[in-house]
Amino acid sequence: MDIIEFLHRHGGAARASQLTASGFRRPEVTKAVTLGRIVKVSRGVYGIPGKSQLSEALANGGLLTCVSAAPIYQLWTLKDARGLHLCRSHPVPEPTIVEHGRTRHPKHGWLPVAGLADVLIHSLRCLPELESLVMIQSAAGRRDIELDFLYSRLPGRRNGQARAVLDLVIPRADSLLEVLANTHFRRAGLRVLRHVVIPGVGEVDFLIEECLVVETDGATHFEPKSIKRDQRRNNRTVLGGYLVLRYYYADVVHTPEEMVAEVLGVLKLKREGKFS
Repeated sequence: MDIIEFLHRHGGAARASQLTASGFRRPEVTKAVTLGRIVKVSRGVYGIPGKSQLSEALANGGLLTCVSAAPIYQLWTLKDARGLHLCRSHPVPEPTIVEHGRTRHPKHGWLPVAGLADVLIHSLRCLPELESLVMIQSAAGRRDIELDFLYSRLPGRRNGQARAVLDLVIPRADSLLEVLANTHFRRAGLRVLRHVVIPGVGEVDFLIEECLVVETDGATHFEPKSIKRDQRRNNRTVLGGYLVLRYYYADVVHTPEEMVAEVLGVLKLKREGKFS
């Protein structure tokens, strides 16, 4: 196996000891550095040219965790990591590093990354509520981790806020927009049903107060075929006797108050008989 391929398989960086154990001798490594094929990230750490969080984790003697580890586990995120989130045995204060202490569960099998359990628990204690929620939802929704396990690792009053985030996880969410919208609708006191099948329409994201269908659309819905399909679904929904509203990423993530206000406004008009 070529050294570049080896590094790619290991997330883009590796320790010298890993390279040696895999059969790459020091002259071969030195030659690859001289030719610019790989770079020496720090003492005893080599990587593919270009800065990566994995190589930074190795260079700083730690394991990626929290939102910095989300891409490794393919977890949903709302924002990019602010700083490098690491677990280190002997942390040294640095302005660009967010320390999370030592890990308590098995780490990733071959990458310098904390195990999924630690990554999620750290996110619950570190990130704003909705940012950690989407990470937990994506892992729990895929059955990568059980909610009961996370509850058991978060006892006592000091973990009350973390457990409150777990309470917001729903059995199924096809996108992060669904779990966020569900949270906002529930907090507005609305009666919400999810993934309801309407004859002639198919499955809809939300049915609110038994009369209003709400759909949350991601980027794929902007394709021409998807736009036409969605418009026809809207028409069939209205013909089926329901009202319908449709919201996009910016609505759900950046202006949820406006989305909820519109939903409440339509329901108010319905109660007043404006759609009779």
